[in-house]
Parts: sequence; structure tokens; C-alpha cells
Amino acid sequence: MDYSLGAAFIVGLMGAGHCFGMCGGLVGALSSQIPLDPKRNQLAQILSYQFSYNGGRIVSYVLAGVVCGALAGGIGILFAVDDYLIVLRLFAGVMMILTGLYIARLWFGLLKIEAVGKRVWKHIQPLAQKFVPVKSPLHAVLAGMLWGWLPCGLVYSMLTWAVASADPLQGGLIMAAFGLGTLPALIGAGVATKNLALWLQHKAVRIISGLALIGMGIQTIAVGLGQLG
Repeated sequence: MDYSLGAAFIVGLMGAGHCFGMCGGLVGALSSQIPLDPKRNQLAQILSYQFSYNGGRIVSYVLAGVVCGALAGGIGILFAVDDYLIVLRLFAGVMMILTGLYIARLWFGLLKIEAVGKRVWKHIQPLAQKFVPVKSPLHAVLAGMLWGWLPCGLVYSMLTWAVASADPLQGGLIMAAFGLGTLPALIGAGVATKNLALWLQHKAVRIISGLALIGMGIQTIAVGLGQLG
């Protein structure tokens, strides 16, 4: 089952407003505490830390995608369920629609899924907090790998694509593409671009992004239903 990596990247871009609201404060806090050397270019130093942190965050997404893809593929082989991958595709489409409604702020049911993630996060958070403030780019990578598990409905929605791919390599690539799509918003948060923050939170941007995600979800479901026929 082929999932477009380009589409995953676009989902990351269109979810930028949610990413900014969810992680922008954290990224801004990390940036404000970077141990800057006054003799070196400050913007270059901030970007170095931000790319390190976000690189670690994306690594955590990729690992989650690999695990989800591998588990789904293994279950399919083990139980040899008919139309197993098609059902997963339909589930991924439904999750994409719910994410679109969430981003457009038309329905907030996805928060219930984030609540489940919070149960896992409470065990990771104490360790993640030990990496704040960051002391070096490598420290920032490790911090990003831990903070990447912060409960996020958009991430969970994309993980359903990884599950539906039923392949560890494809699952990892899907999450890598998605993670790269989120970079502009979070790098922007790291260098304190206020105009970007205001634009991402604009009602029209949120609604357009949400509707686009809903459209992707409907298309995914339509493909799955076509395969059932």
C-alpha cells in the first residue's frame, strides 16, 4: 500500500499552526536558555541548537513510525486477516478527517486521544525535563528525542498512516517526511518570528489547513472503499 511521502510532508506543513501552539512555547524556552557565545554569530548558534533539537524530535517520530509499521505488518502476517491493510487505510482516513476538524477548531474530539498519550508522557516527562536547559547541540538532540514523545493528536494521526503502511521502512519514512514538514513552524518559533506565529494562528489559515486535511482523509477512505469493491 503506497502512501505519498509528499502528502505526509504537506500534512506537517498544514499542521504548522497546531505545532506552533503545541510546541512553540517549549521551543521558545529552549532558545531563550541557549548558552550563547558573544564572540560568535548569535543567529547561527540559535539555529544550530534548533536544528539539533528538532532533529532529535524527528528521530523519535521515525522510531515510532518504524515500530508501528513493523507491528502492523507482523500482525497481518501472523493472523493472515483478509482485507487487513484496507481496514487500516480506512482507519487512517478517519483519523485524518478528525485531525482536520481539530486543526480547523470545528471539533475537538482528538483531544481524547491526546489524553491517552498523556499517560505515557507522565513517565517520560521527568527525564525530559533534566535536559532543560540544553548545554550543547548534542544535548539538544537528546532533549528533542525525549520531548518528541509529547502528546500530540497530529502525530498520532500520522502514526495511523505508519500503521496502515504495515511496513517498518515505509512507516519510518512517512514520519520523517511529516517531521520535516513541521520544521518551518518550529524553527520559526525558535528564532522568535512573531509574524509567522500570528499568521499560523490566523483563523483563515487554520480553516484552510483543516479542510485540506479533511480532503486528504476523504480521498484515503475513497481509495480504501474502492479496494474493498
